[in-house]
Amino acid sequence: MTLSAQTLSLLLGASAFVVALLLLAAFSEKSDALGKRLARVSGDPVKRIHSGKGPAEANSFRSNKDSTIPVIDRLVKLLPNPDKLRARLAGTGQNVSLGEYALMNALAVLFLYMLFNMTSLDKILVLLLSFSLGLLVPHAVTGFMKARRLRKFLASFPEAIDTLCRGIRSGLPITESINAVGREMPDPIGIEFHRIGDNVRMGKSLEDSMWDVAQRVDTPEFRFLIIAMAIQKETGGNLAETLENLSDLIRKRRQLRLKVKAMSSEAKASALIIGSLPFIMFGLLSVVNRDYVQVLFDDPKGLFLLGGGIFWMSLGWGVMLKMIHFEL
Repeated sequence: MTLSAQTLSLLLGASAFVVALLLLAAFSEKSDALGKRLARVSGDPVKRIHSGKGPAEANSFRSNKDSTIPVIDRLVKLLPNPDKLRARLAGTGQNVSLGEYALMNALAVLFLYMLFNMTSLDKILVLLLSFSLGLLVPHAVTGFMKARRLRKFLASFPEAIDTLCRGIRSGLPITESINAVGREMPDPIGIEFHRIGDNVRMGKSLEDSMWDVAQRVDTPEFRFLIIAMAIQKETGGNLAETLENLSDLIRKRRQLRLKVKAMSSEAKASALIIGSLPFIMFGLLSVVNRDYVQVLFDDPKGLFLLGGGIFWMSLGWGVMLKMIHFEL
């Protein structure tokens, strides 16, 4: 099926626009964080003069709007659970508002509809595929970015707790030790601990500031730190020793997780080979003799067999995934 020049140009334009939005969302947070760090190191007040706010006011400012477009801002309020989506977007570490995320979903649905509409598929099927994939792909991308950021956070988290212990043993208060972690540790630990220090300087309690970060860093290890510090505040005791034991516990959890991953690697490889083999053979048979496999789609019995095969294969994948995944 040949495409006209107008359709092709429209398709390329929509693709370029979606890619530009994704690149803007991916690099805006990194640029802002780099600029803030350079400004703190150099002491340059240009950014504060340009924004018209002092450092305390700039750190405490939070926008109540999800976008700069009033229509999108009103539509976002109709979502079933916008706070959960905001927390998911914040967990990616990117500067993407809920309105921008909704706009990306709409553009993805529009792009896929234009793409599928040029095929010979039924219009209802085109709409279903466009909406399902247009909403699923951004959701999967944000989930991947959030999981990657959590892995980077947990990789350096025991070292951050050790830095807190050294600061406390040297006589520094806990807030100064947290600020030291924000200055010395790499992102995302550095930027999150720096936010804790900023909130404490603005008058917020340490425990509330850490629970705010826990909404973005949704991991049990960080909640262990908050609970340990809260218990020590109520009961007293040696905070440095408590944090040292917590650091050792987190390292042992990571070792156990890596051990489970190594022991289950054979089962994962078997599941991947067994699960992909039918699709590989189906593709090879389609190339060698297409008429032989076309009967599965033309005959109702073939469609019934395809549905049953996909069902049982999905059931087998689910059982194998349940066997090789453990909650630690």
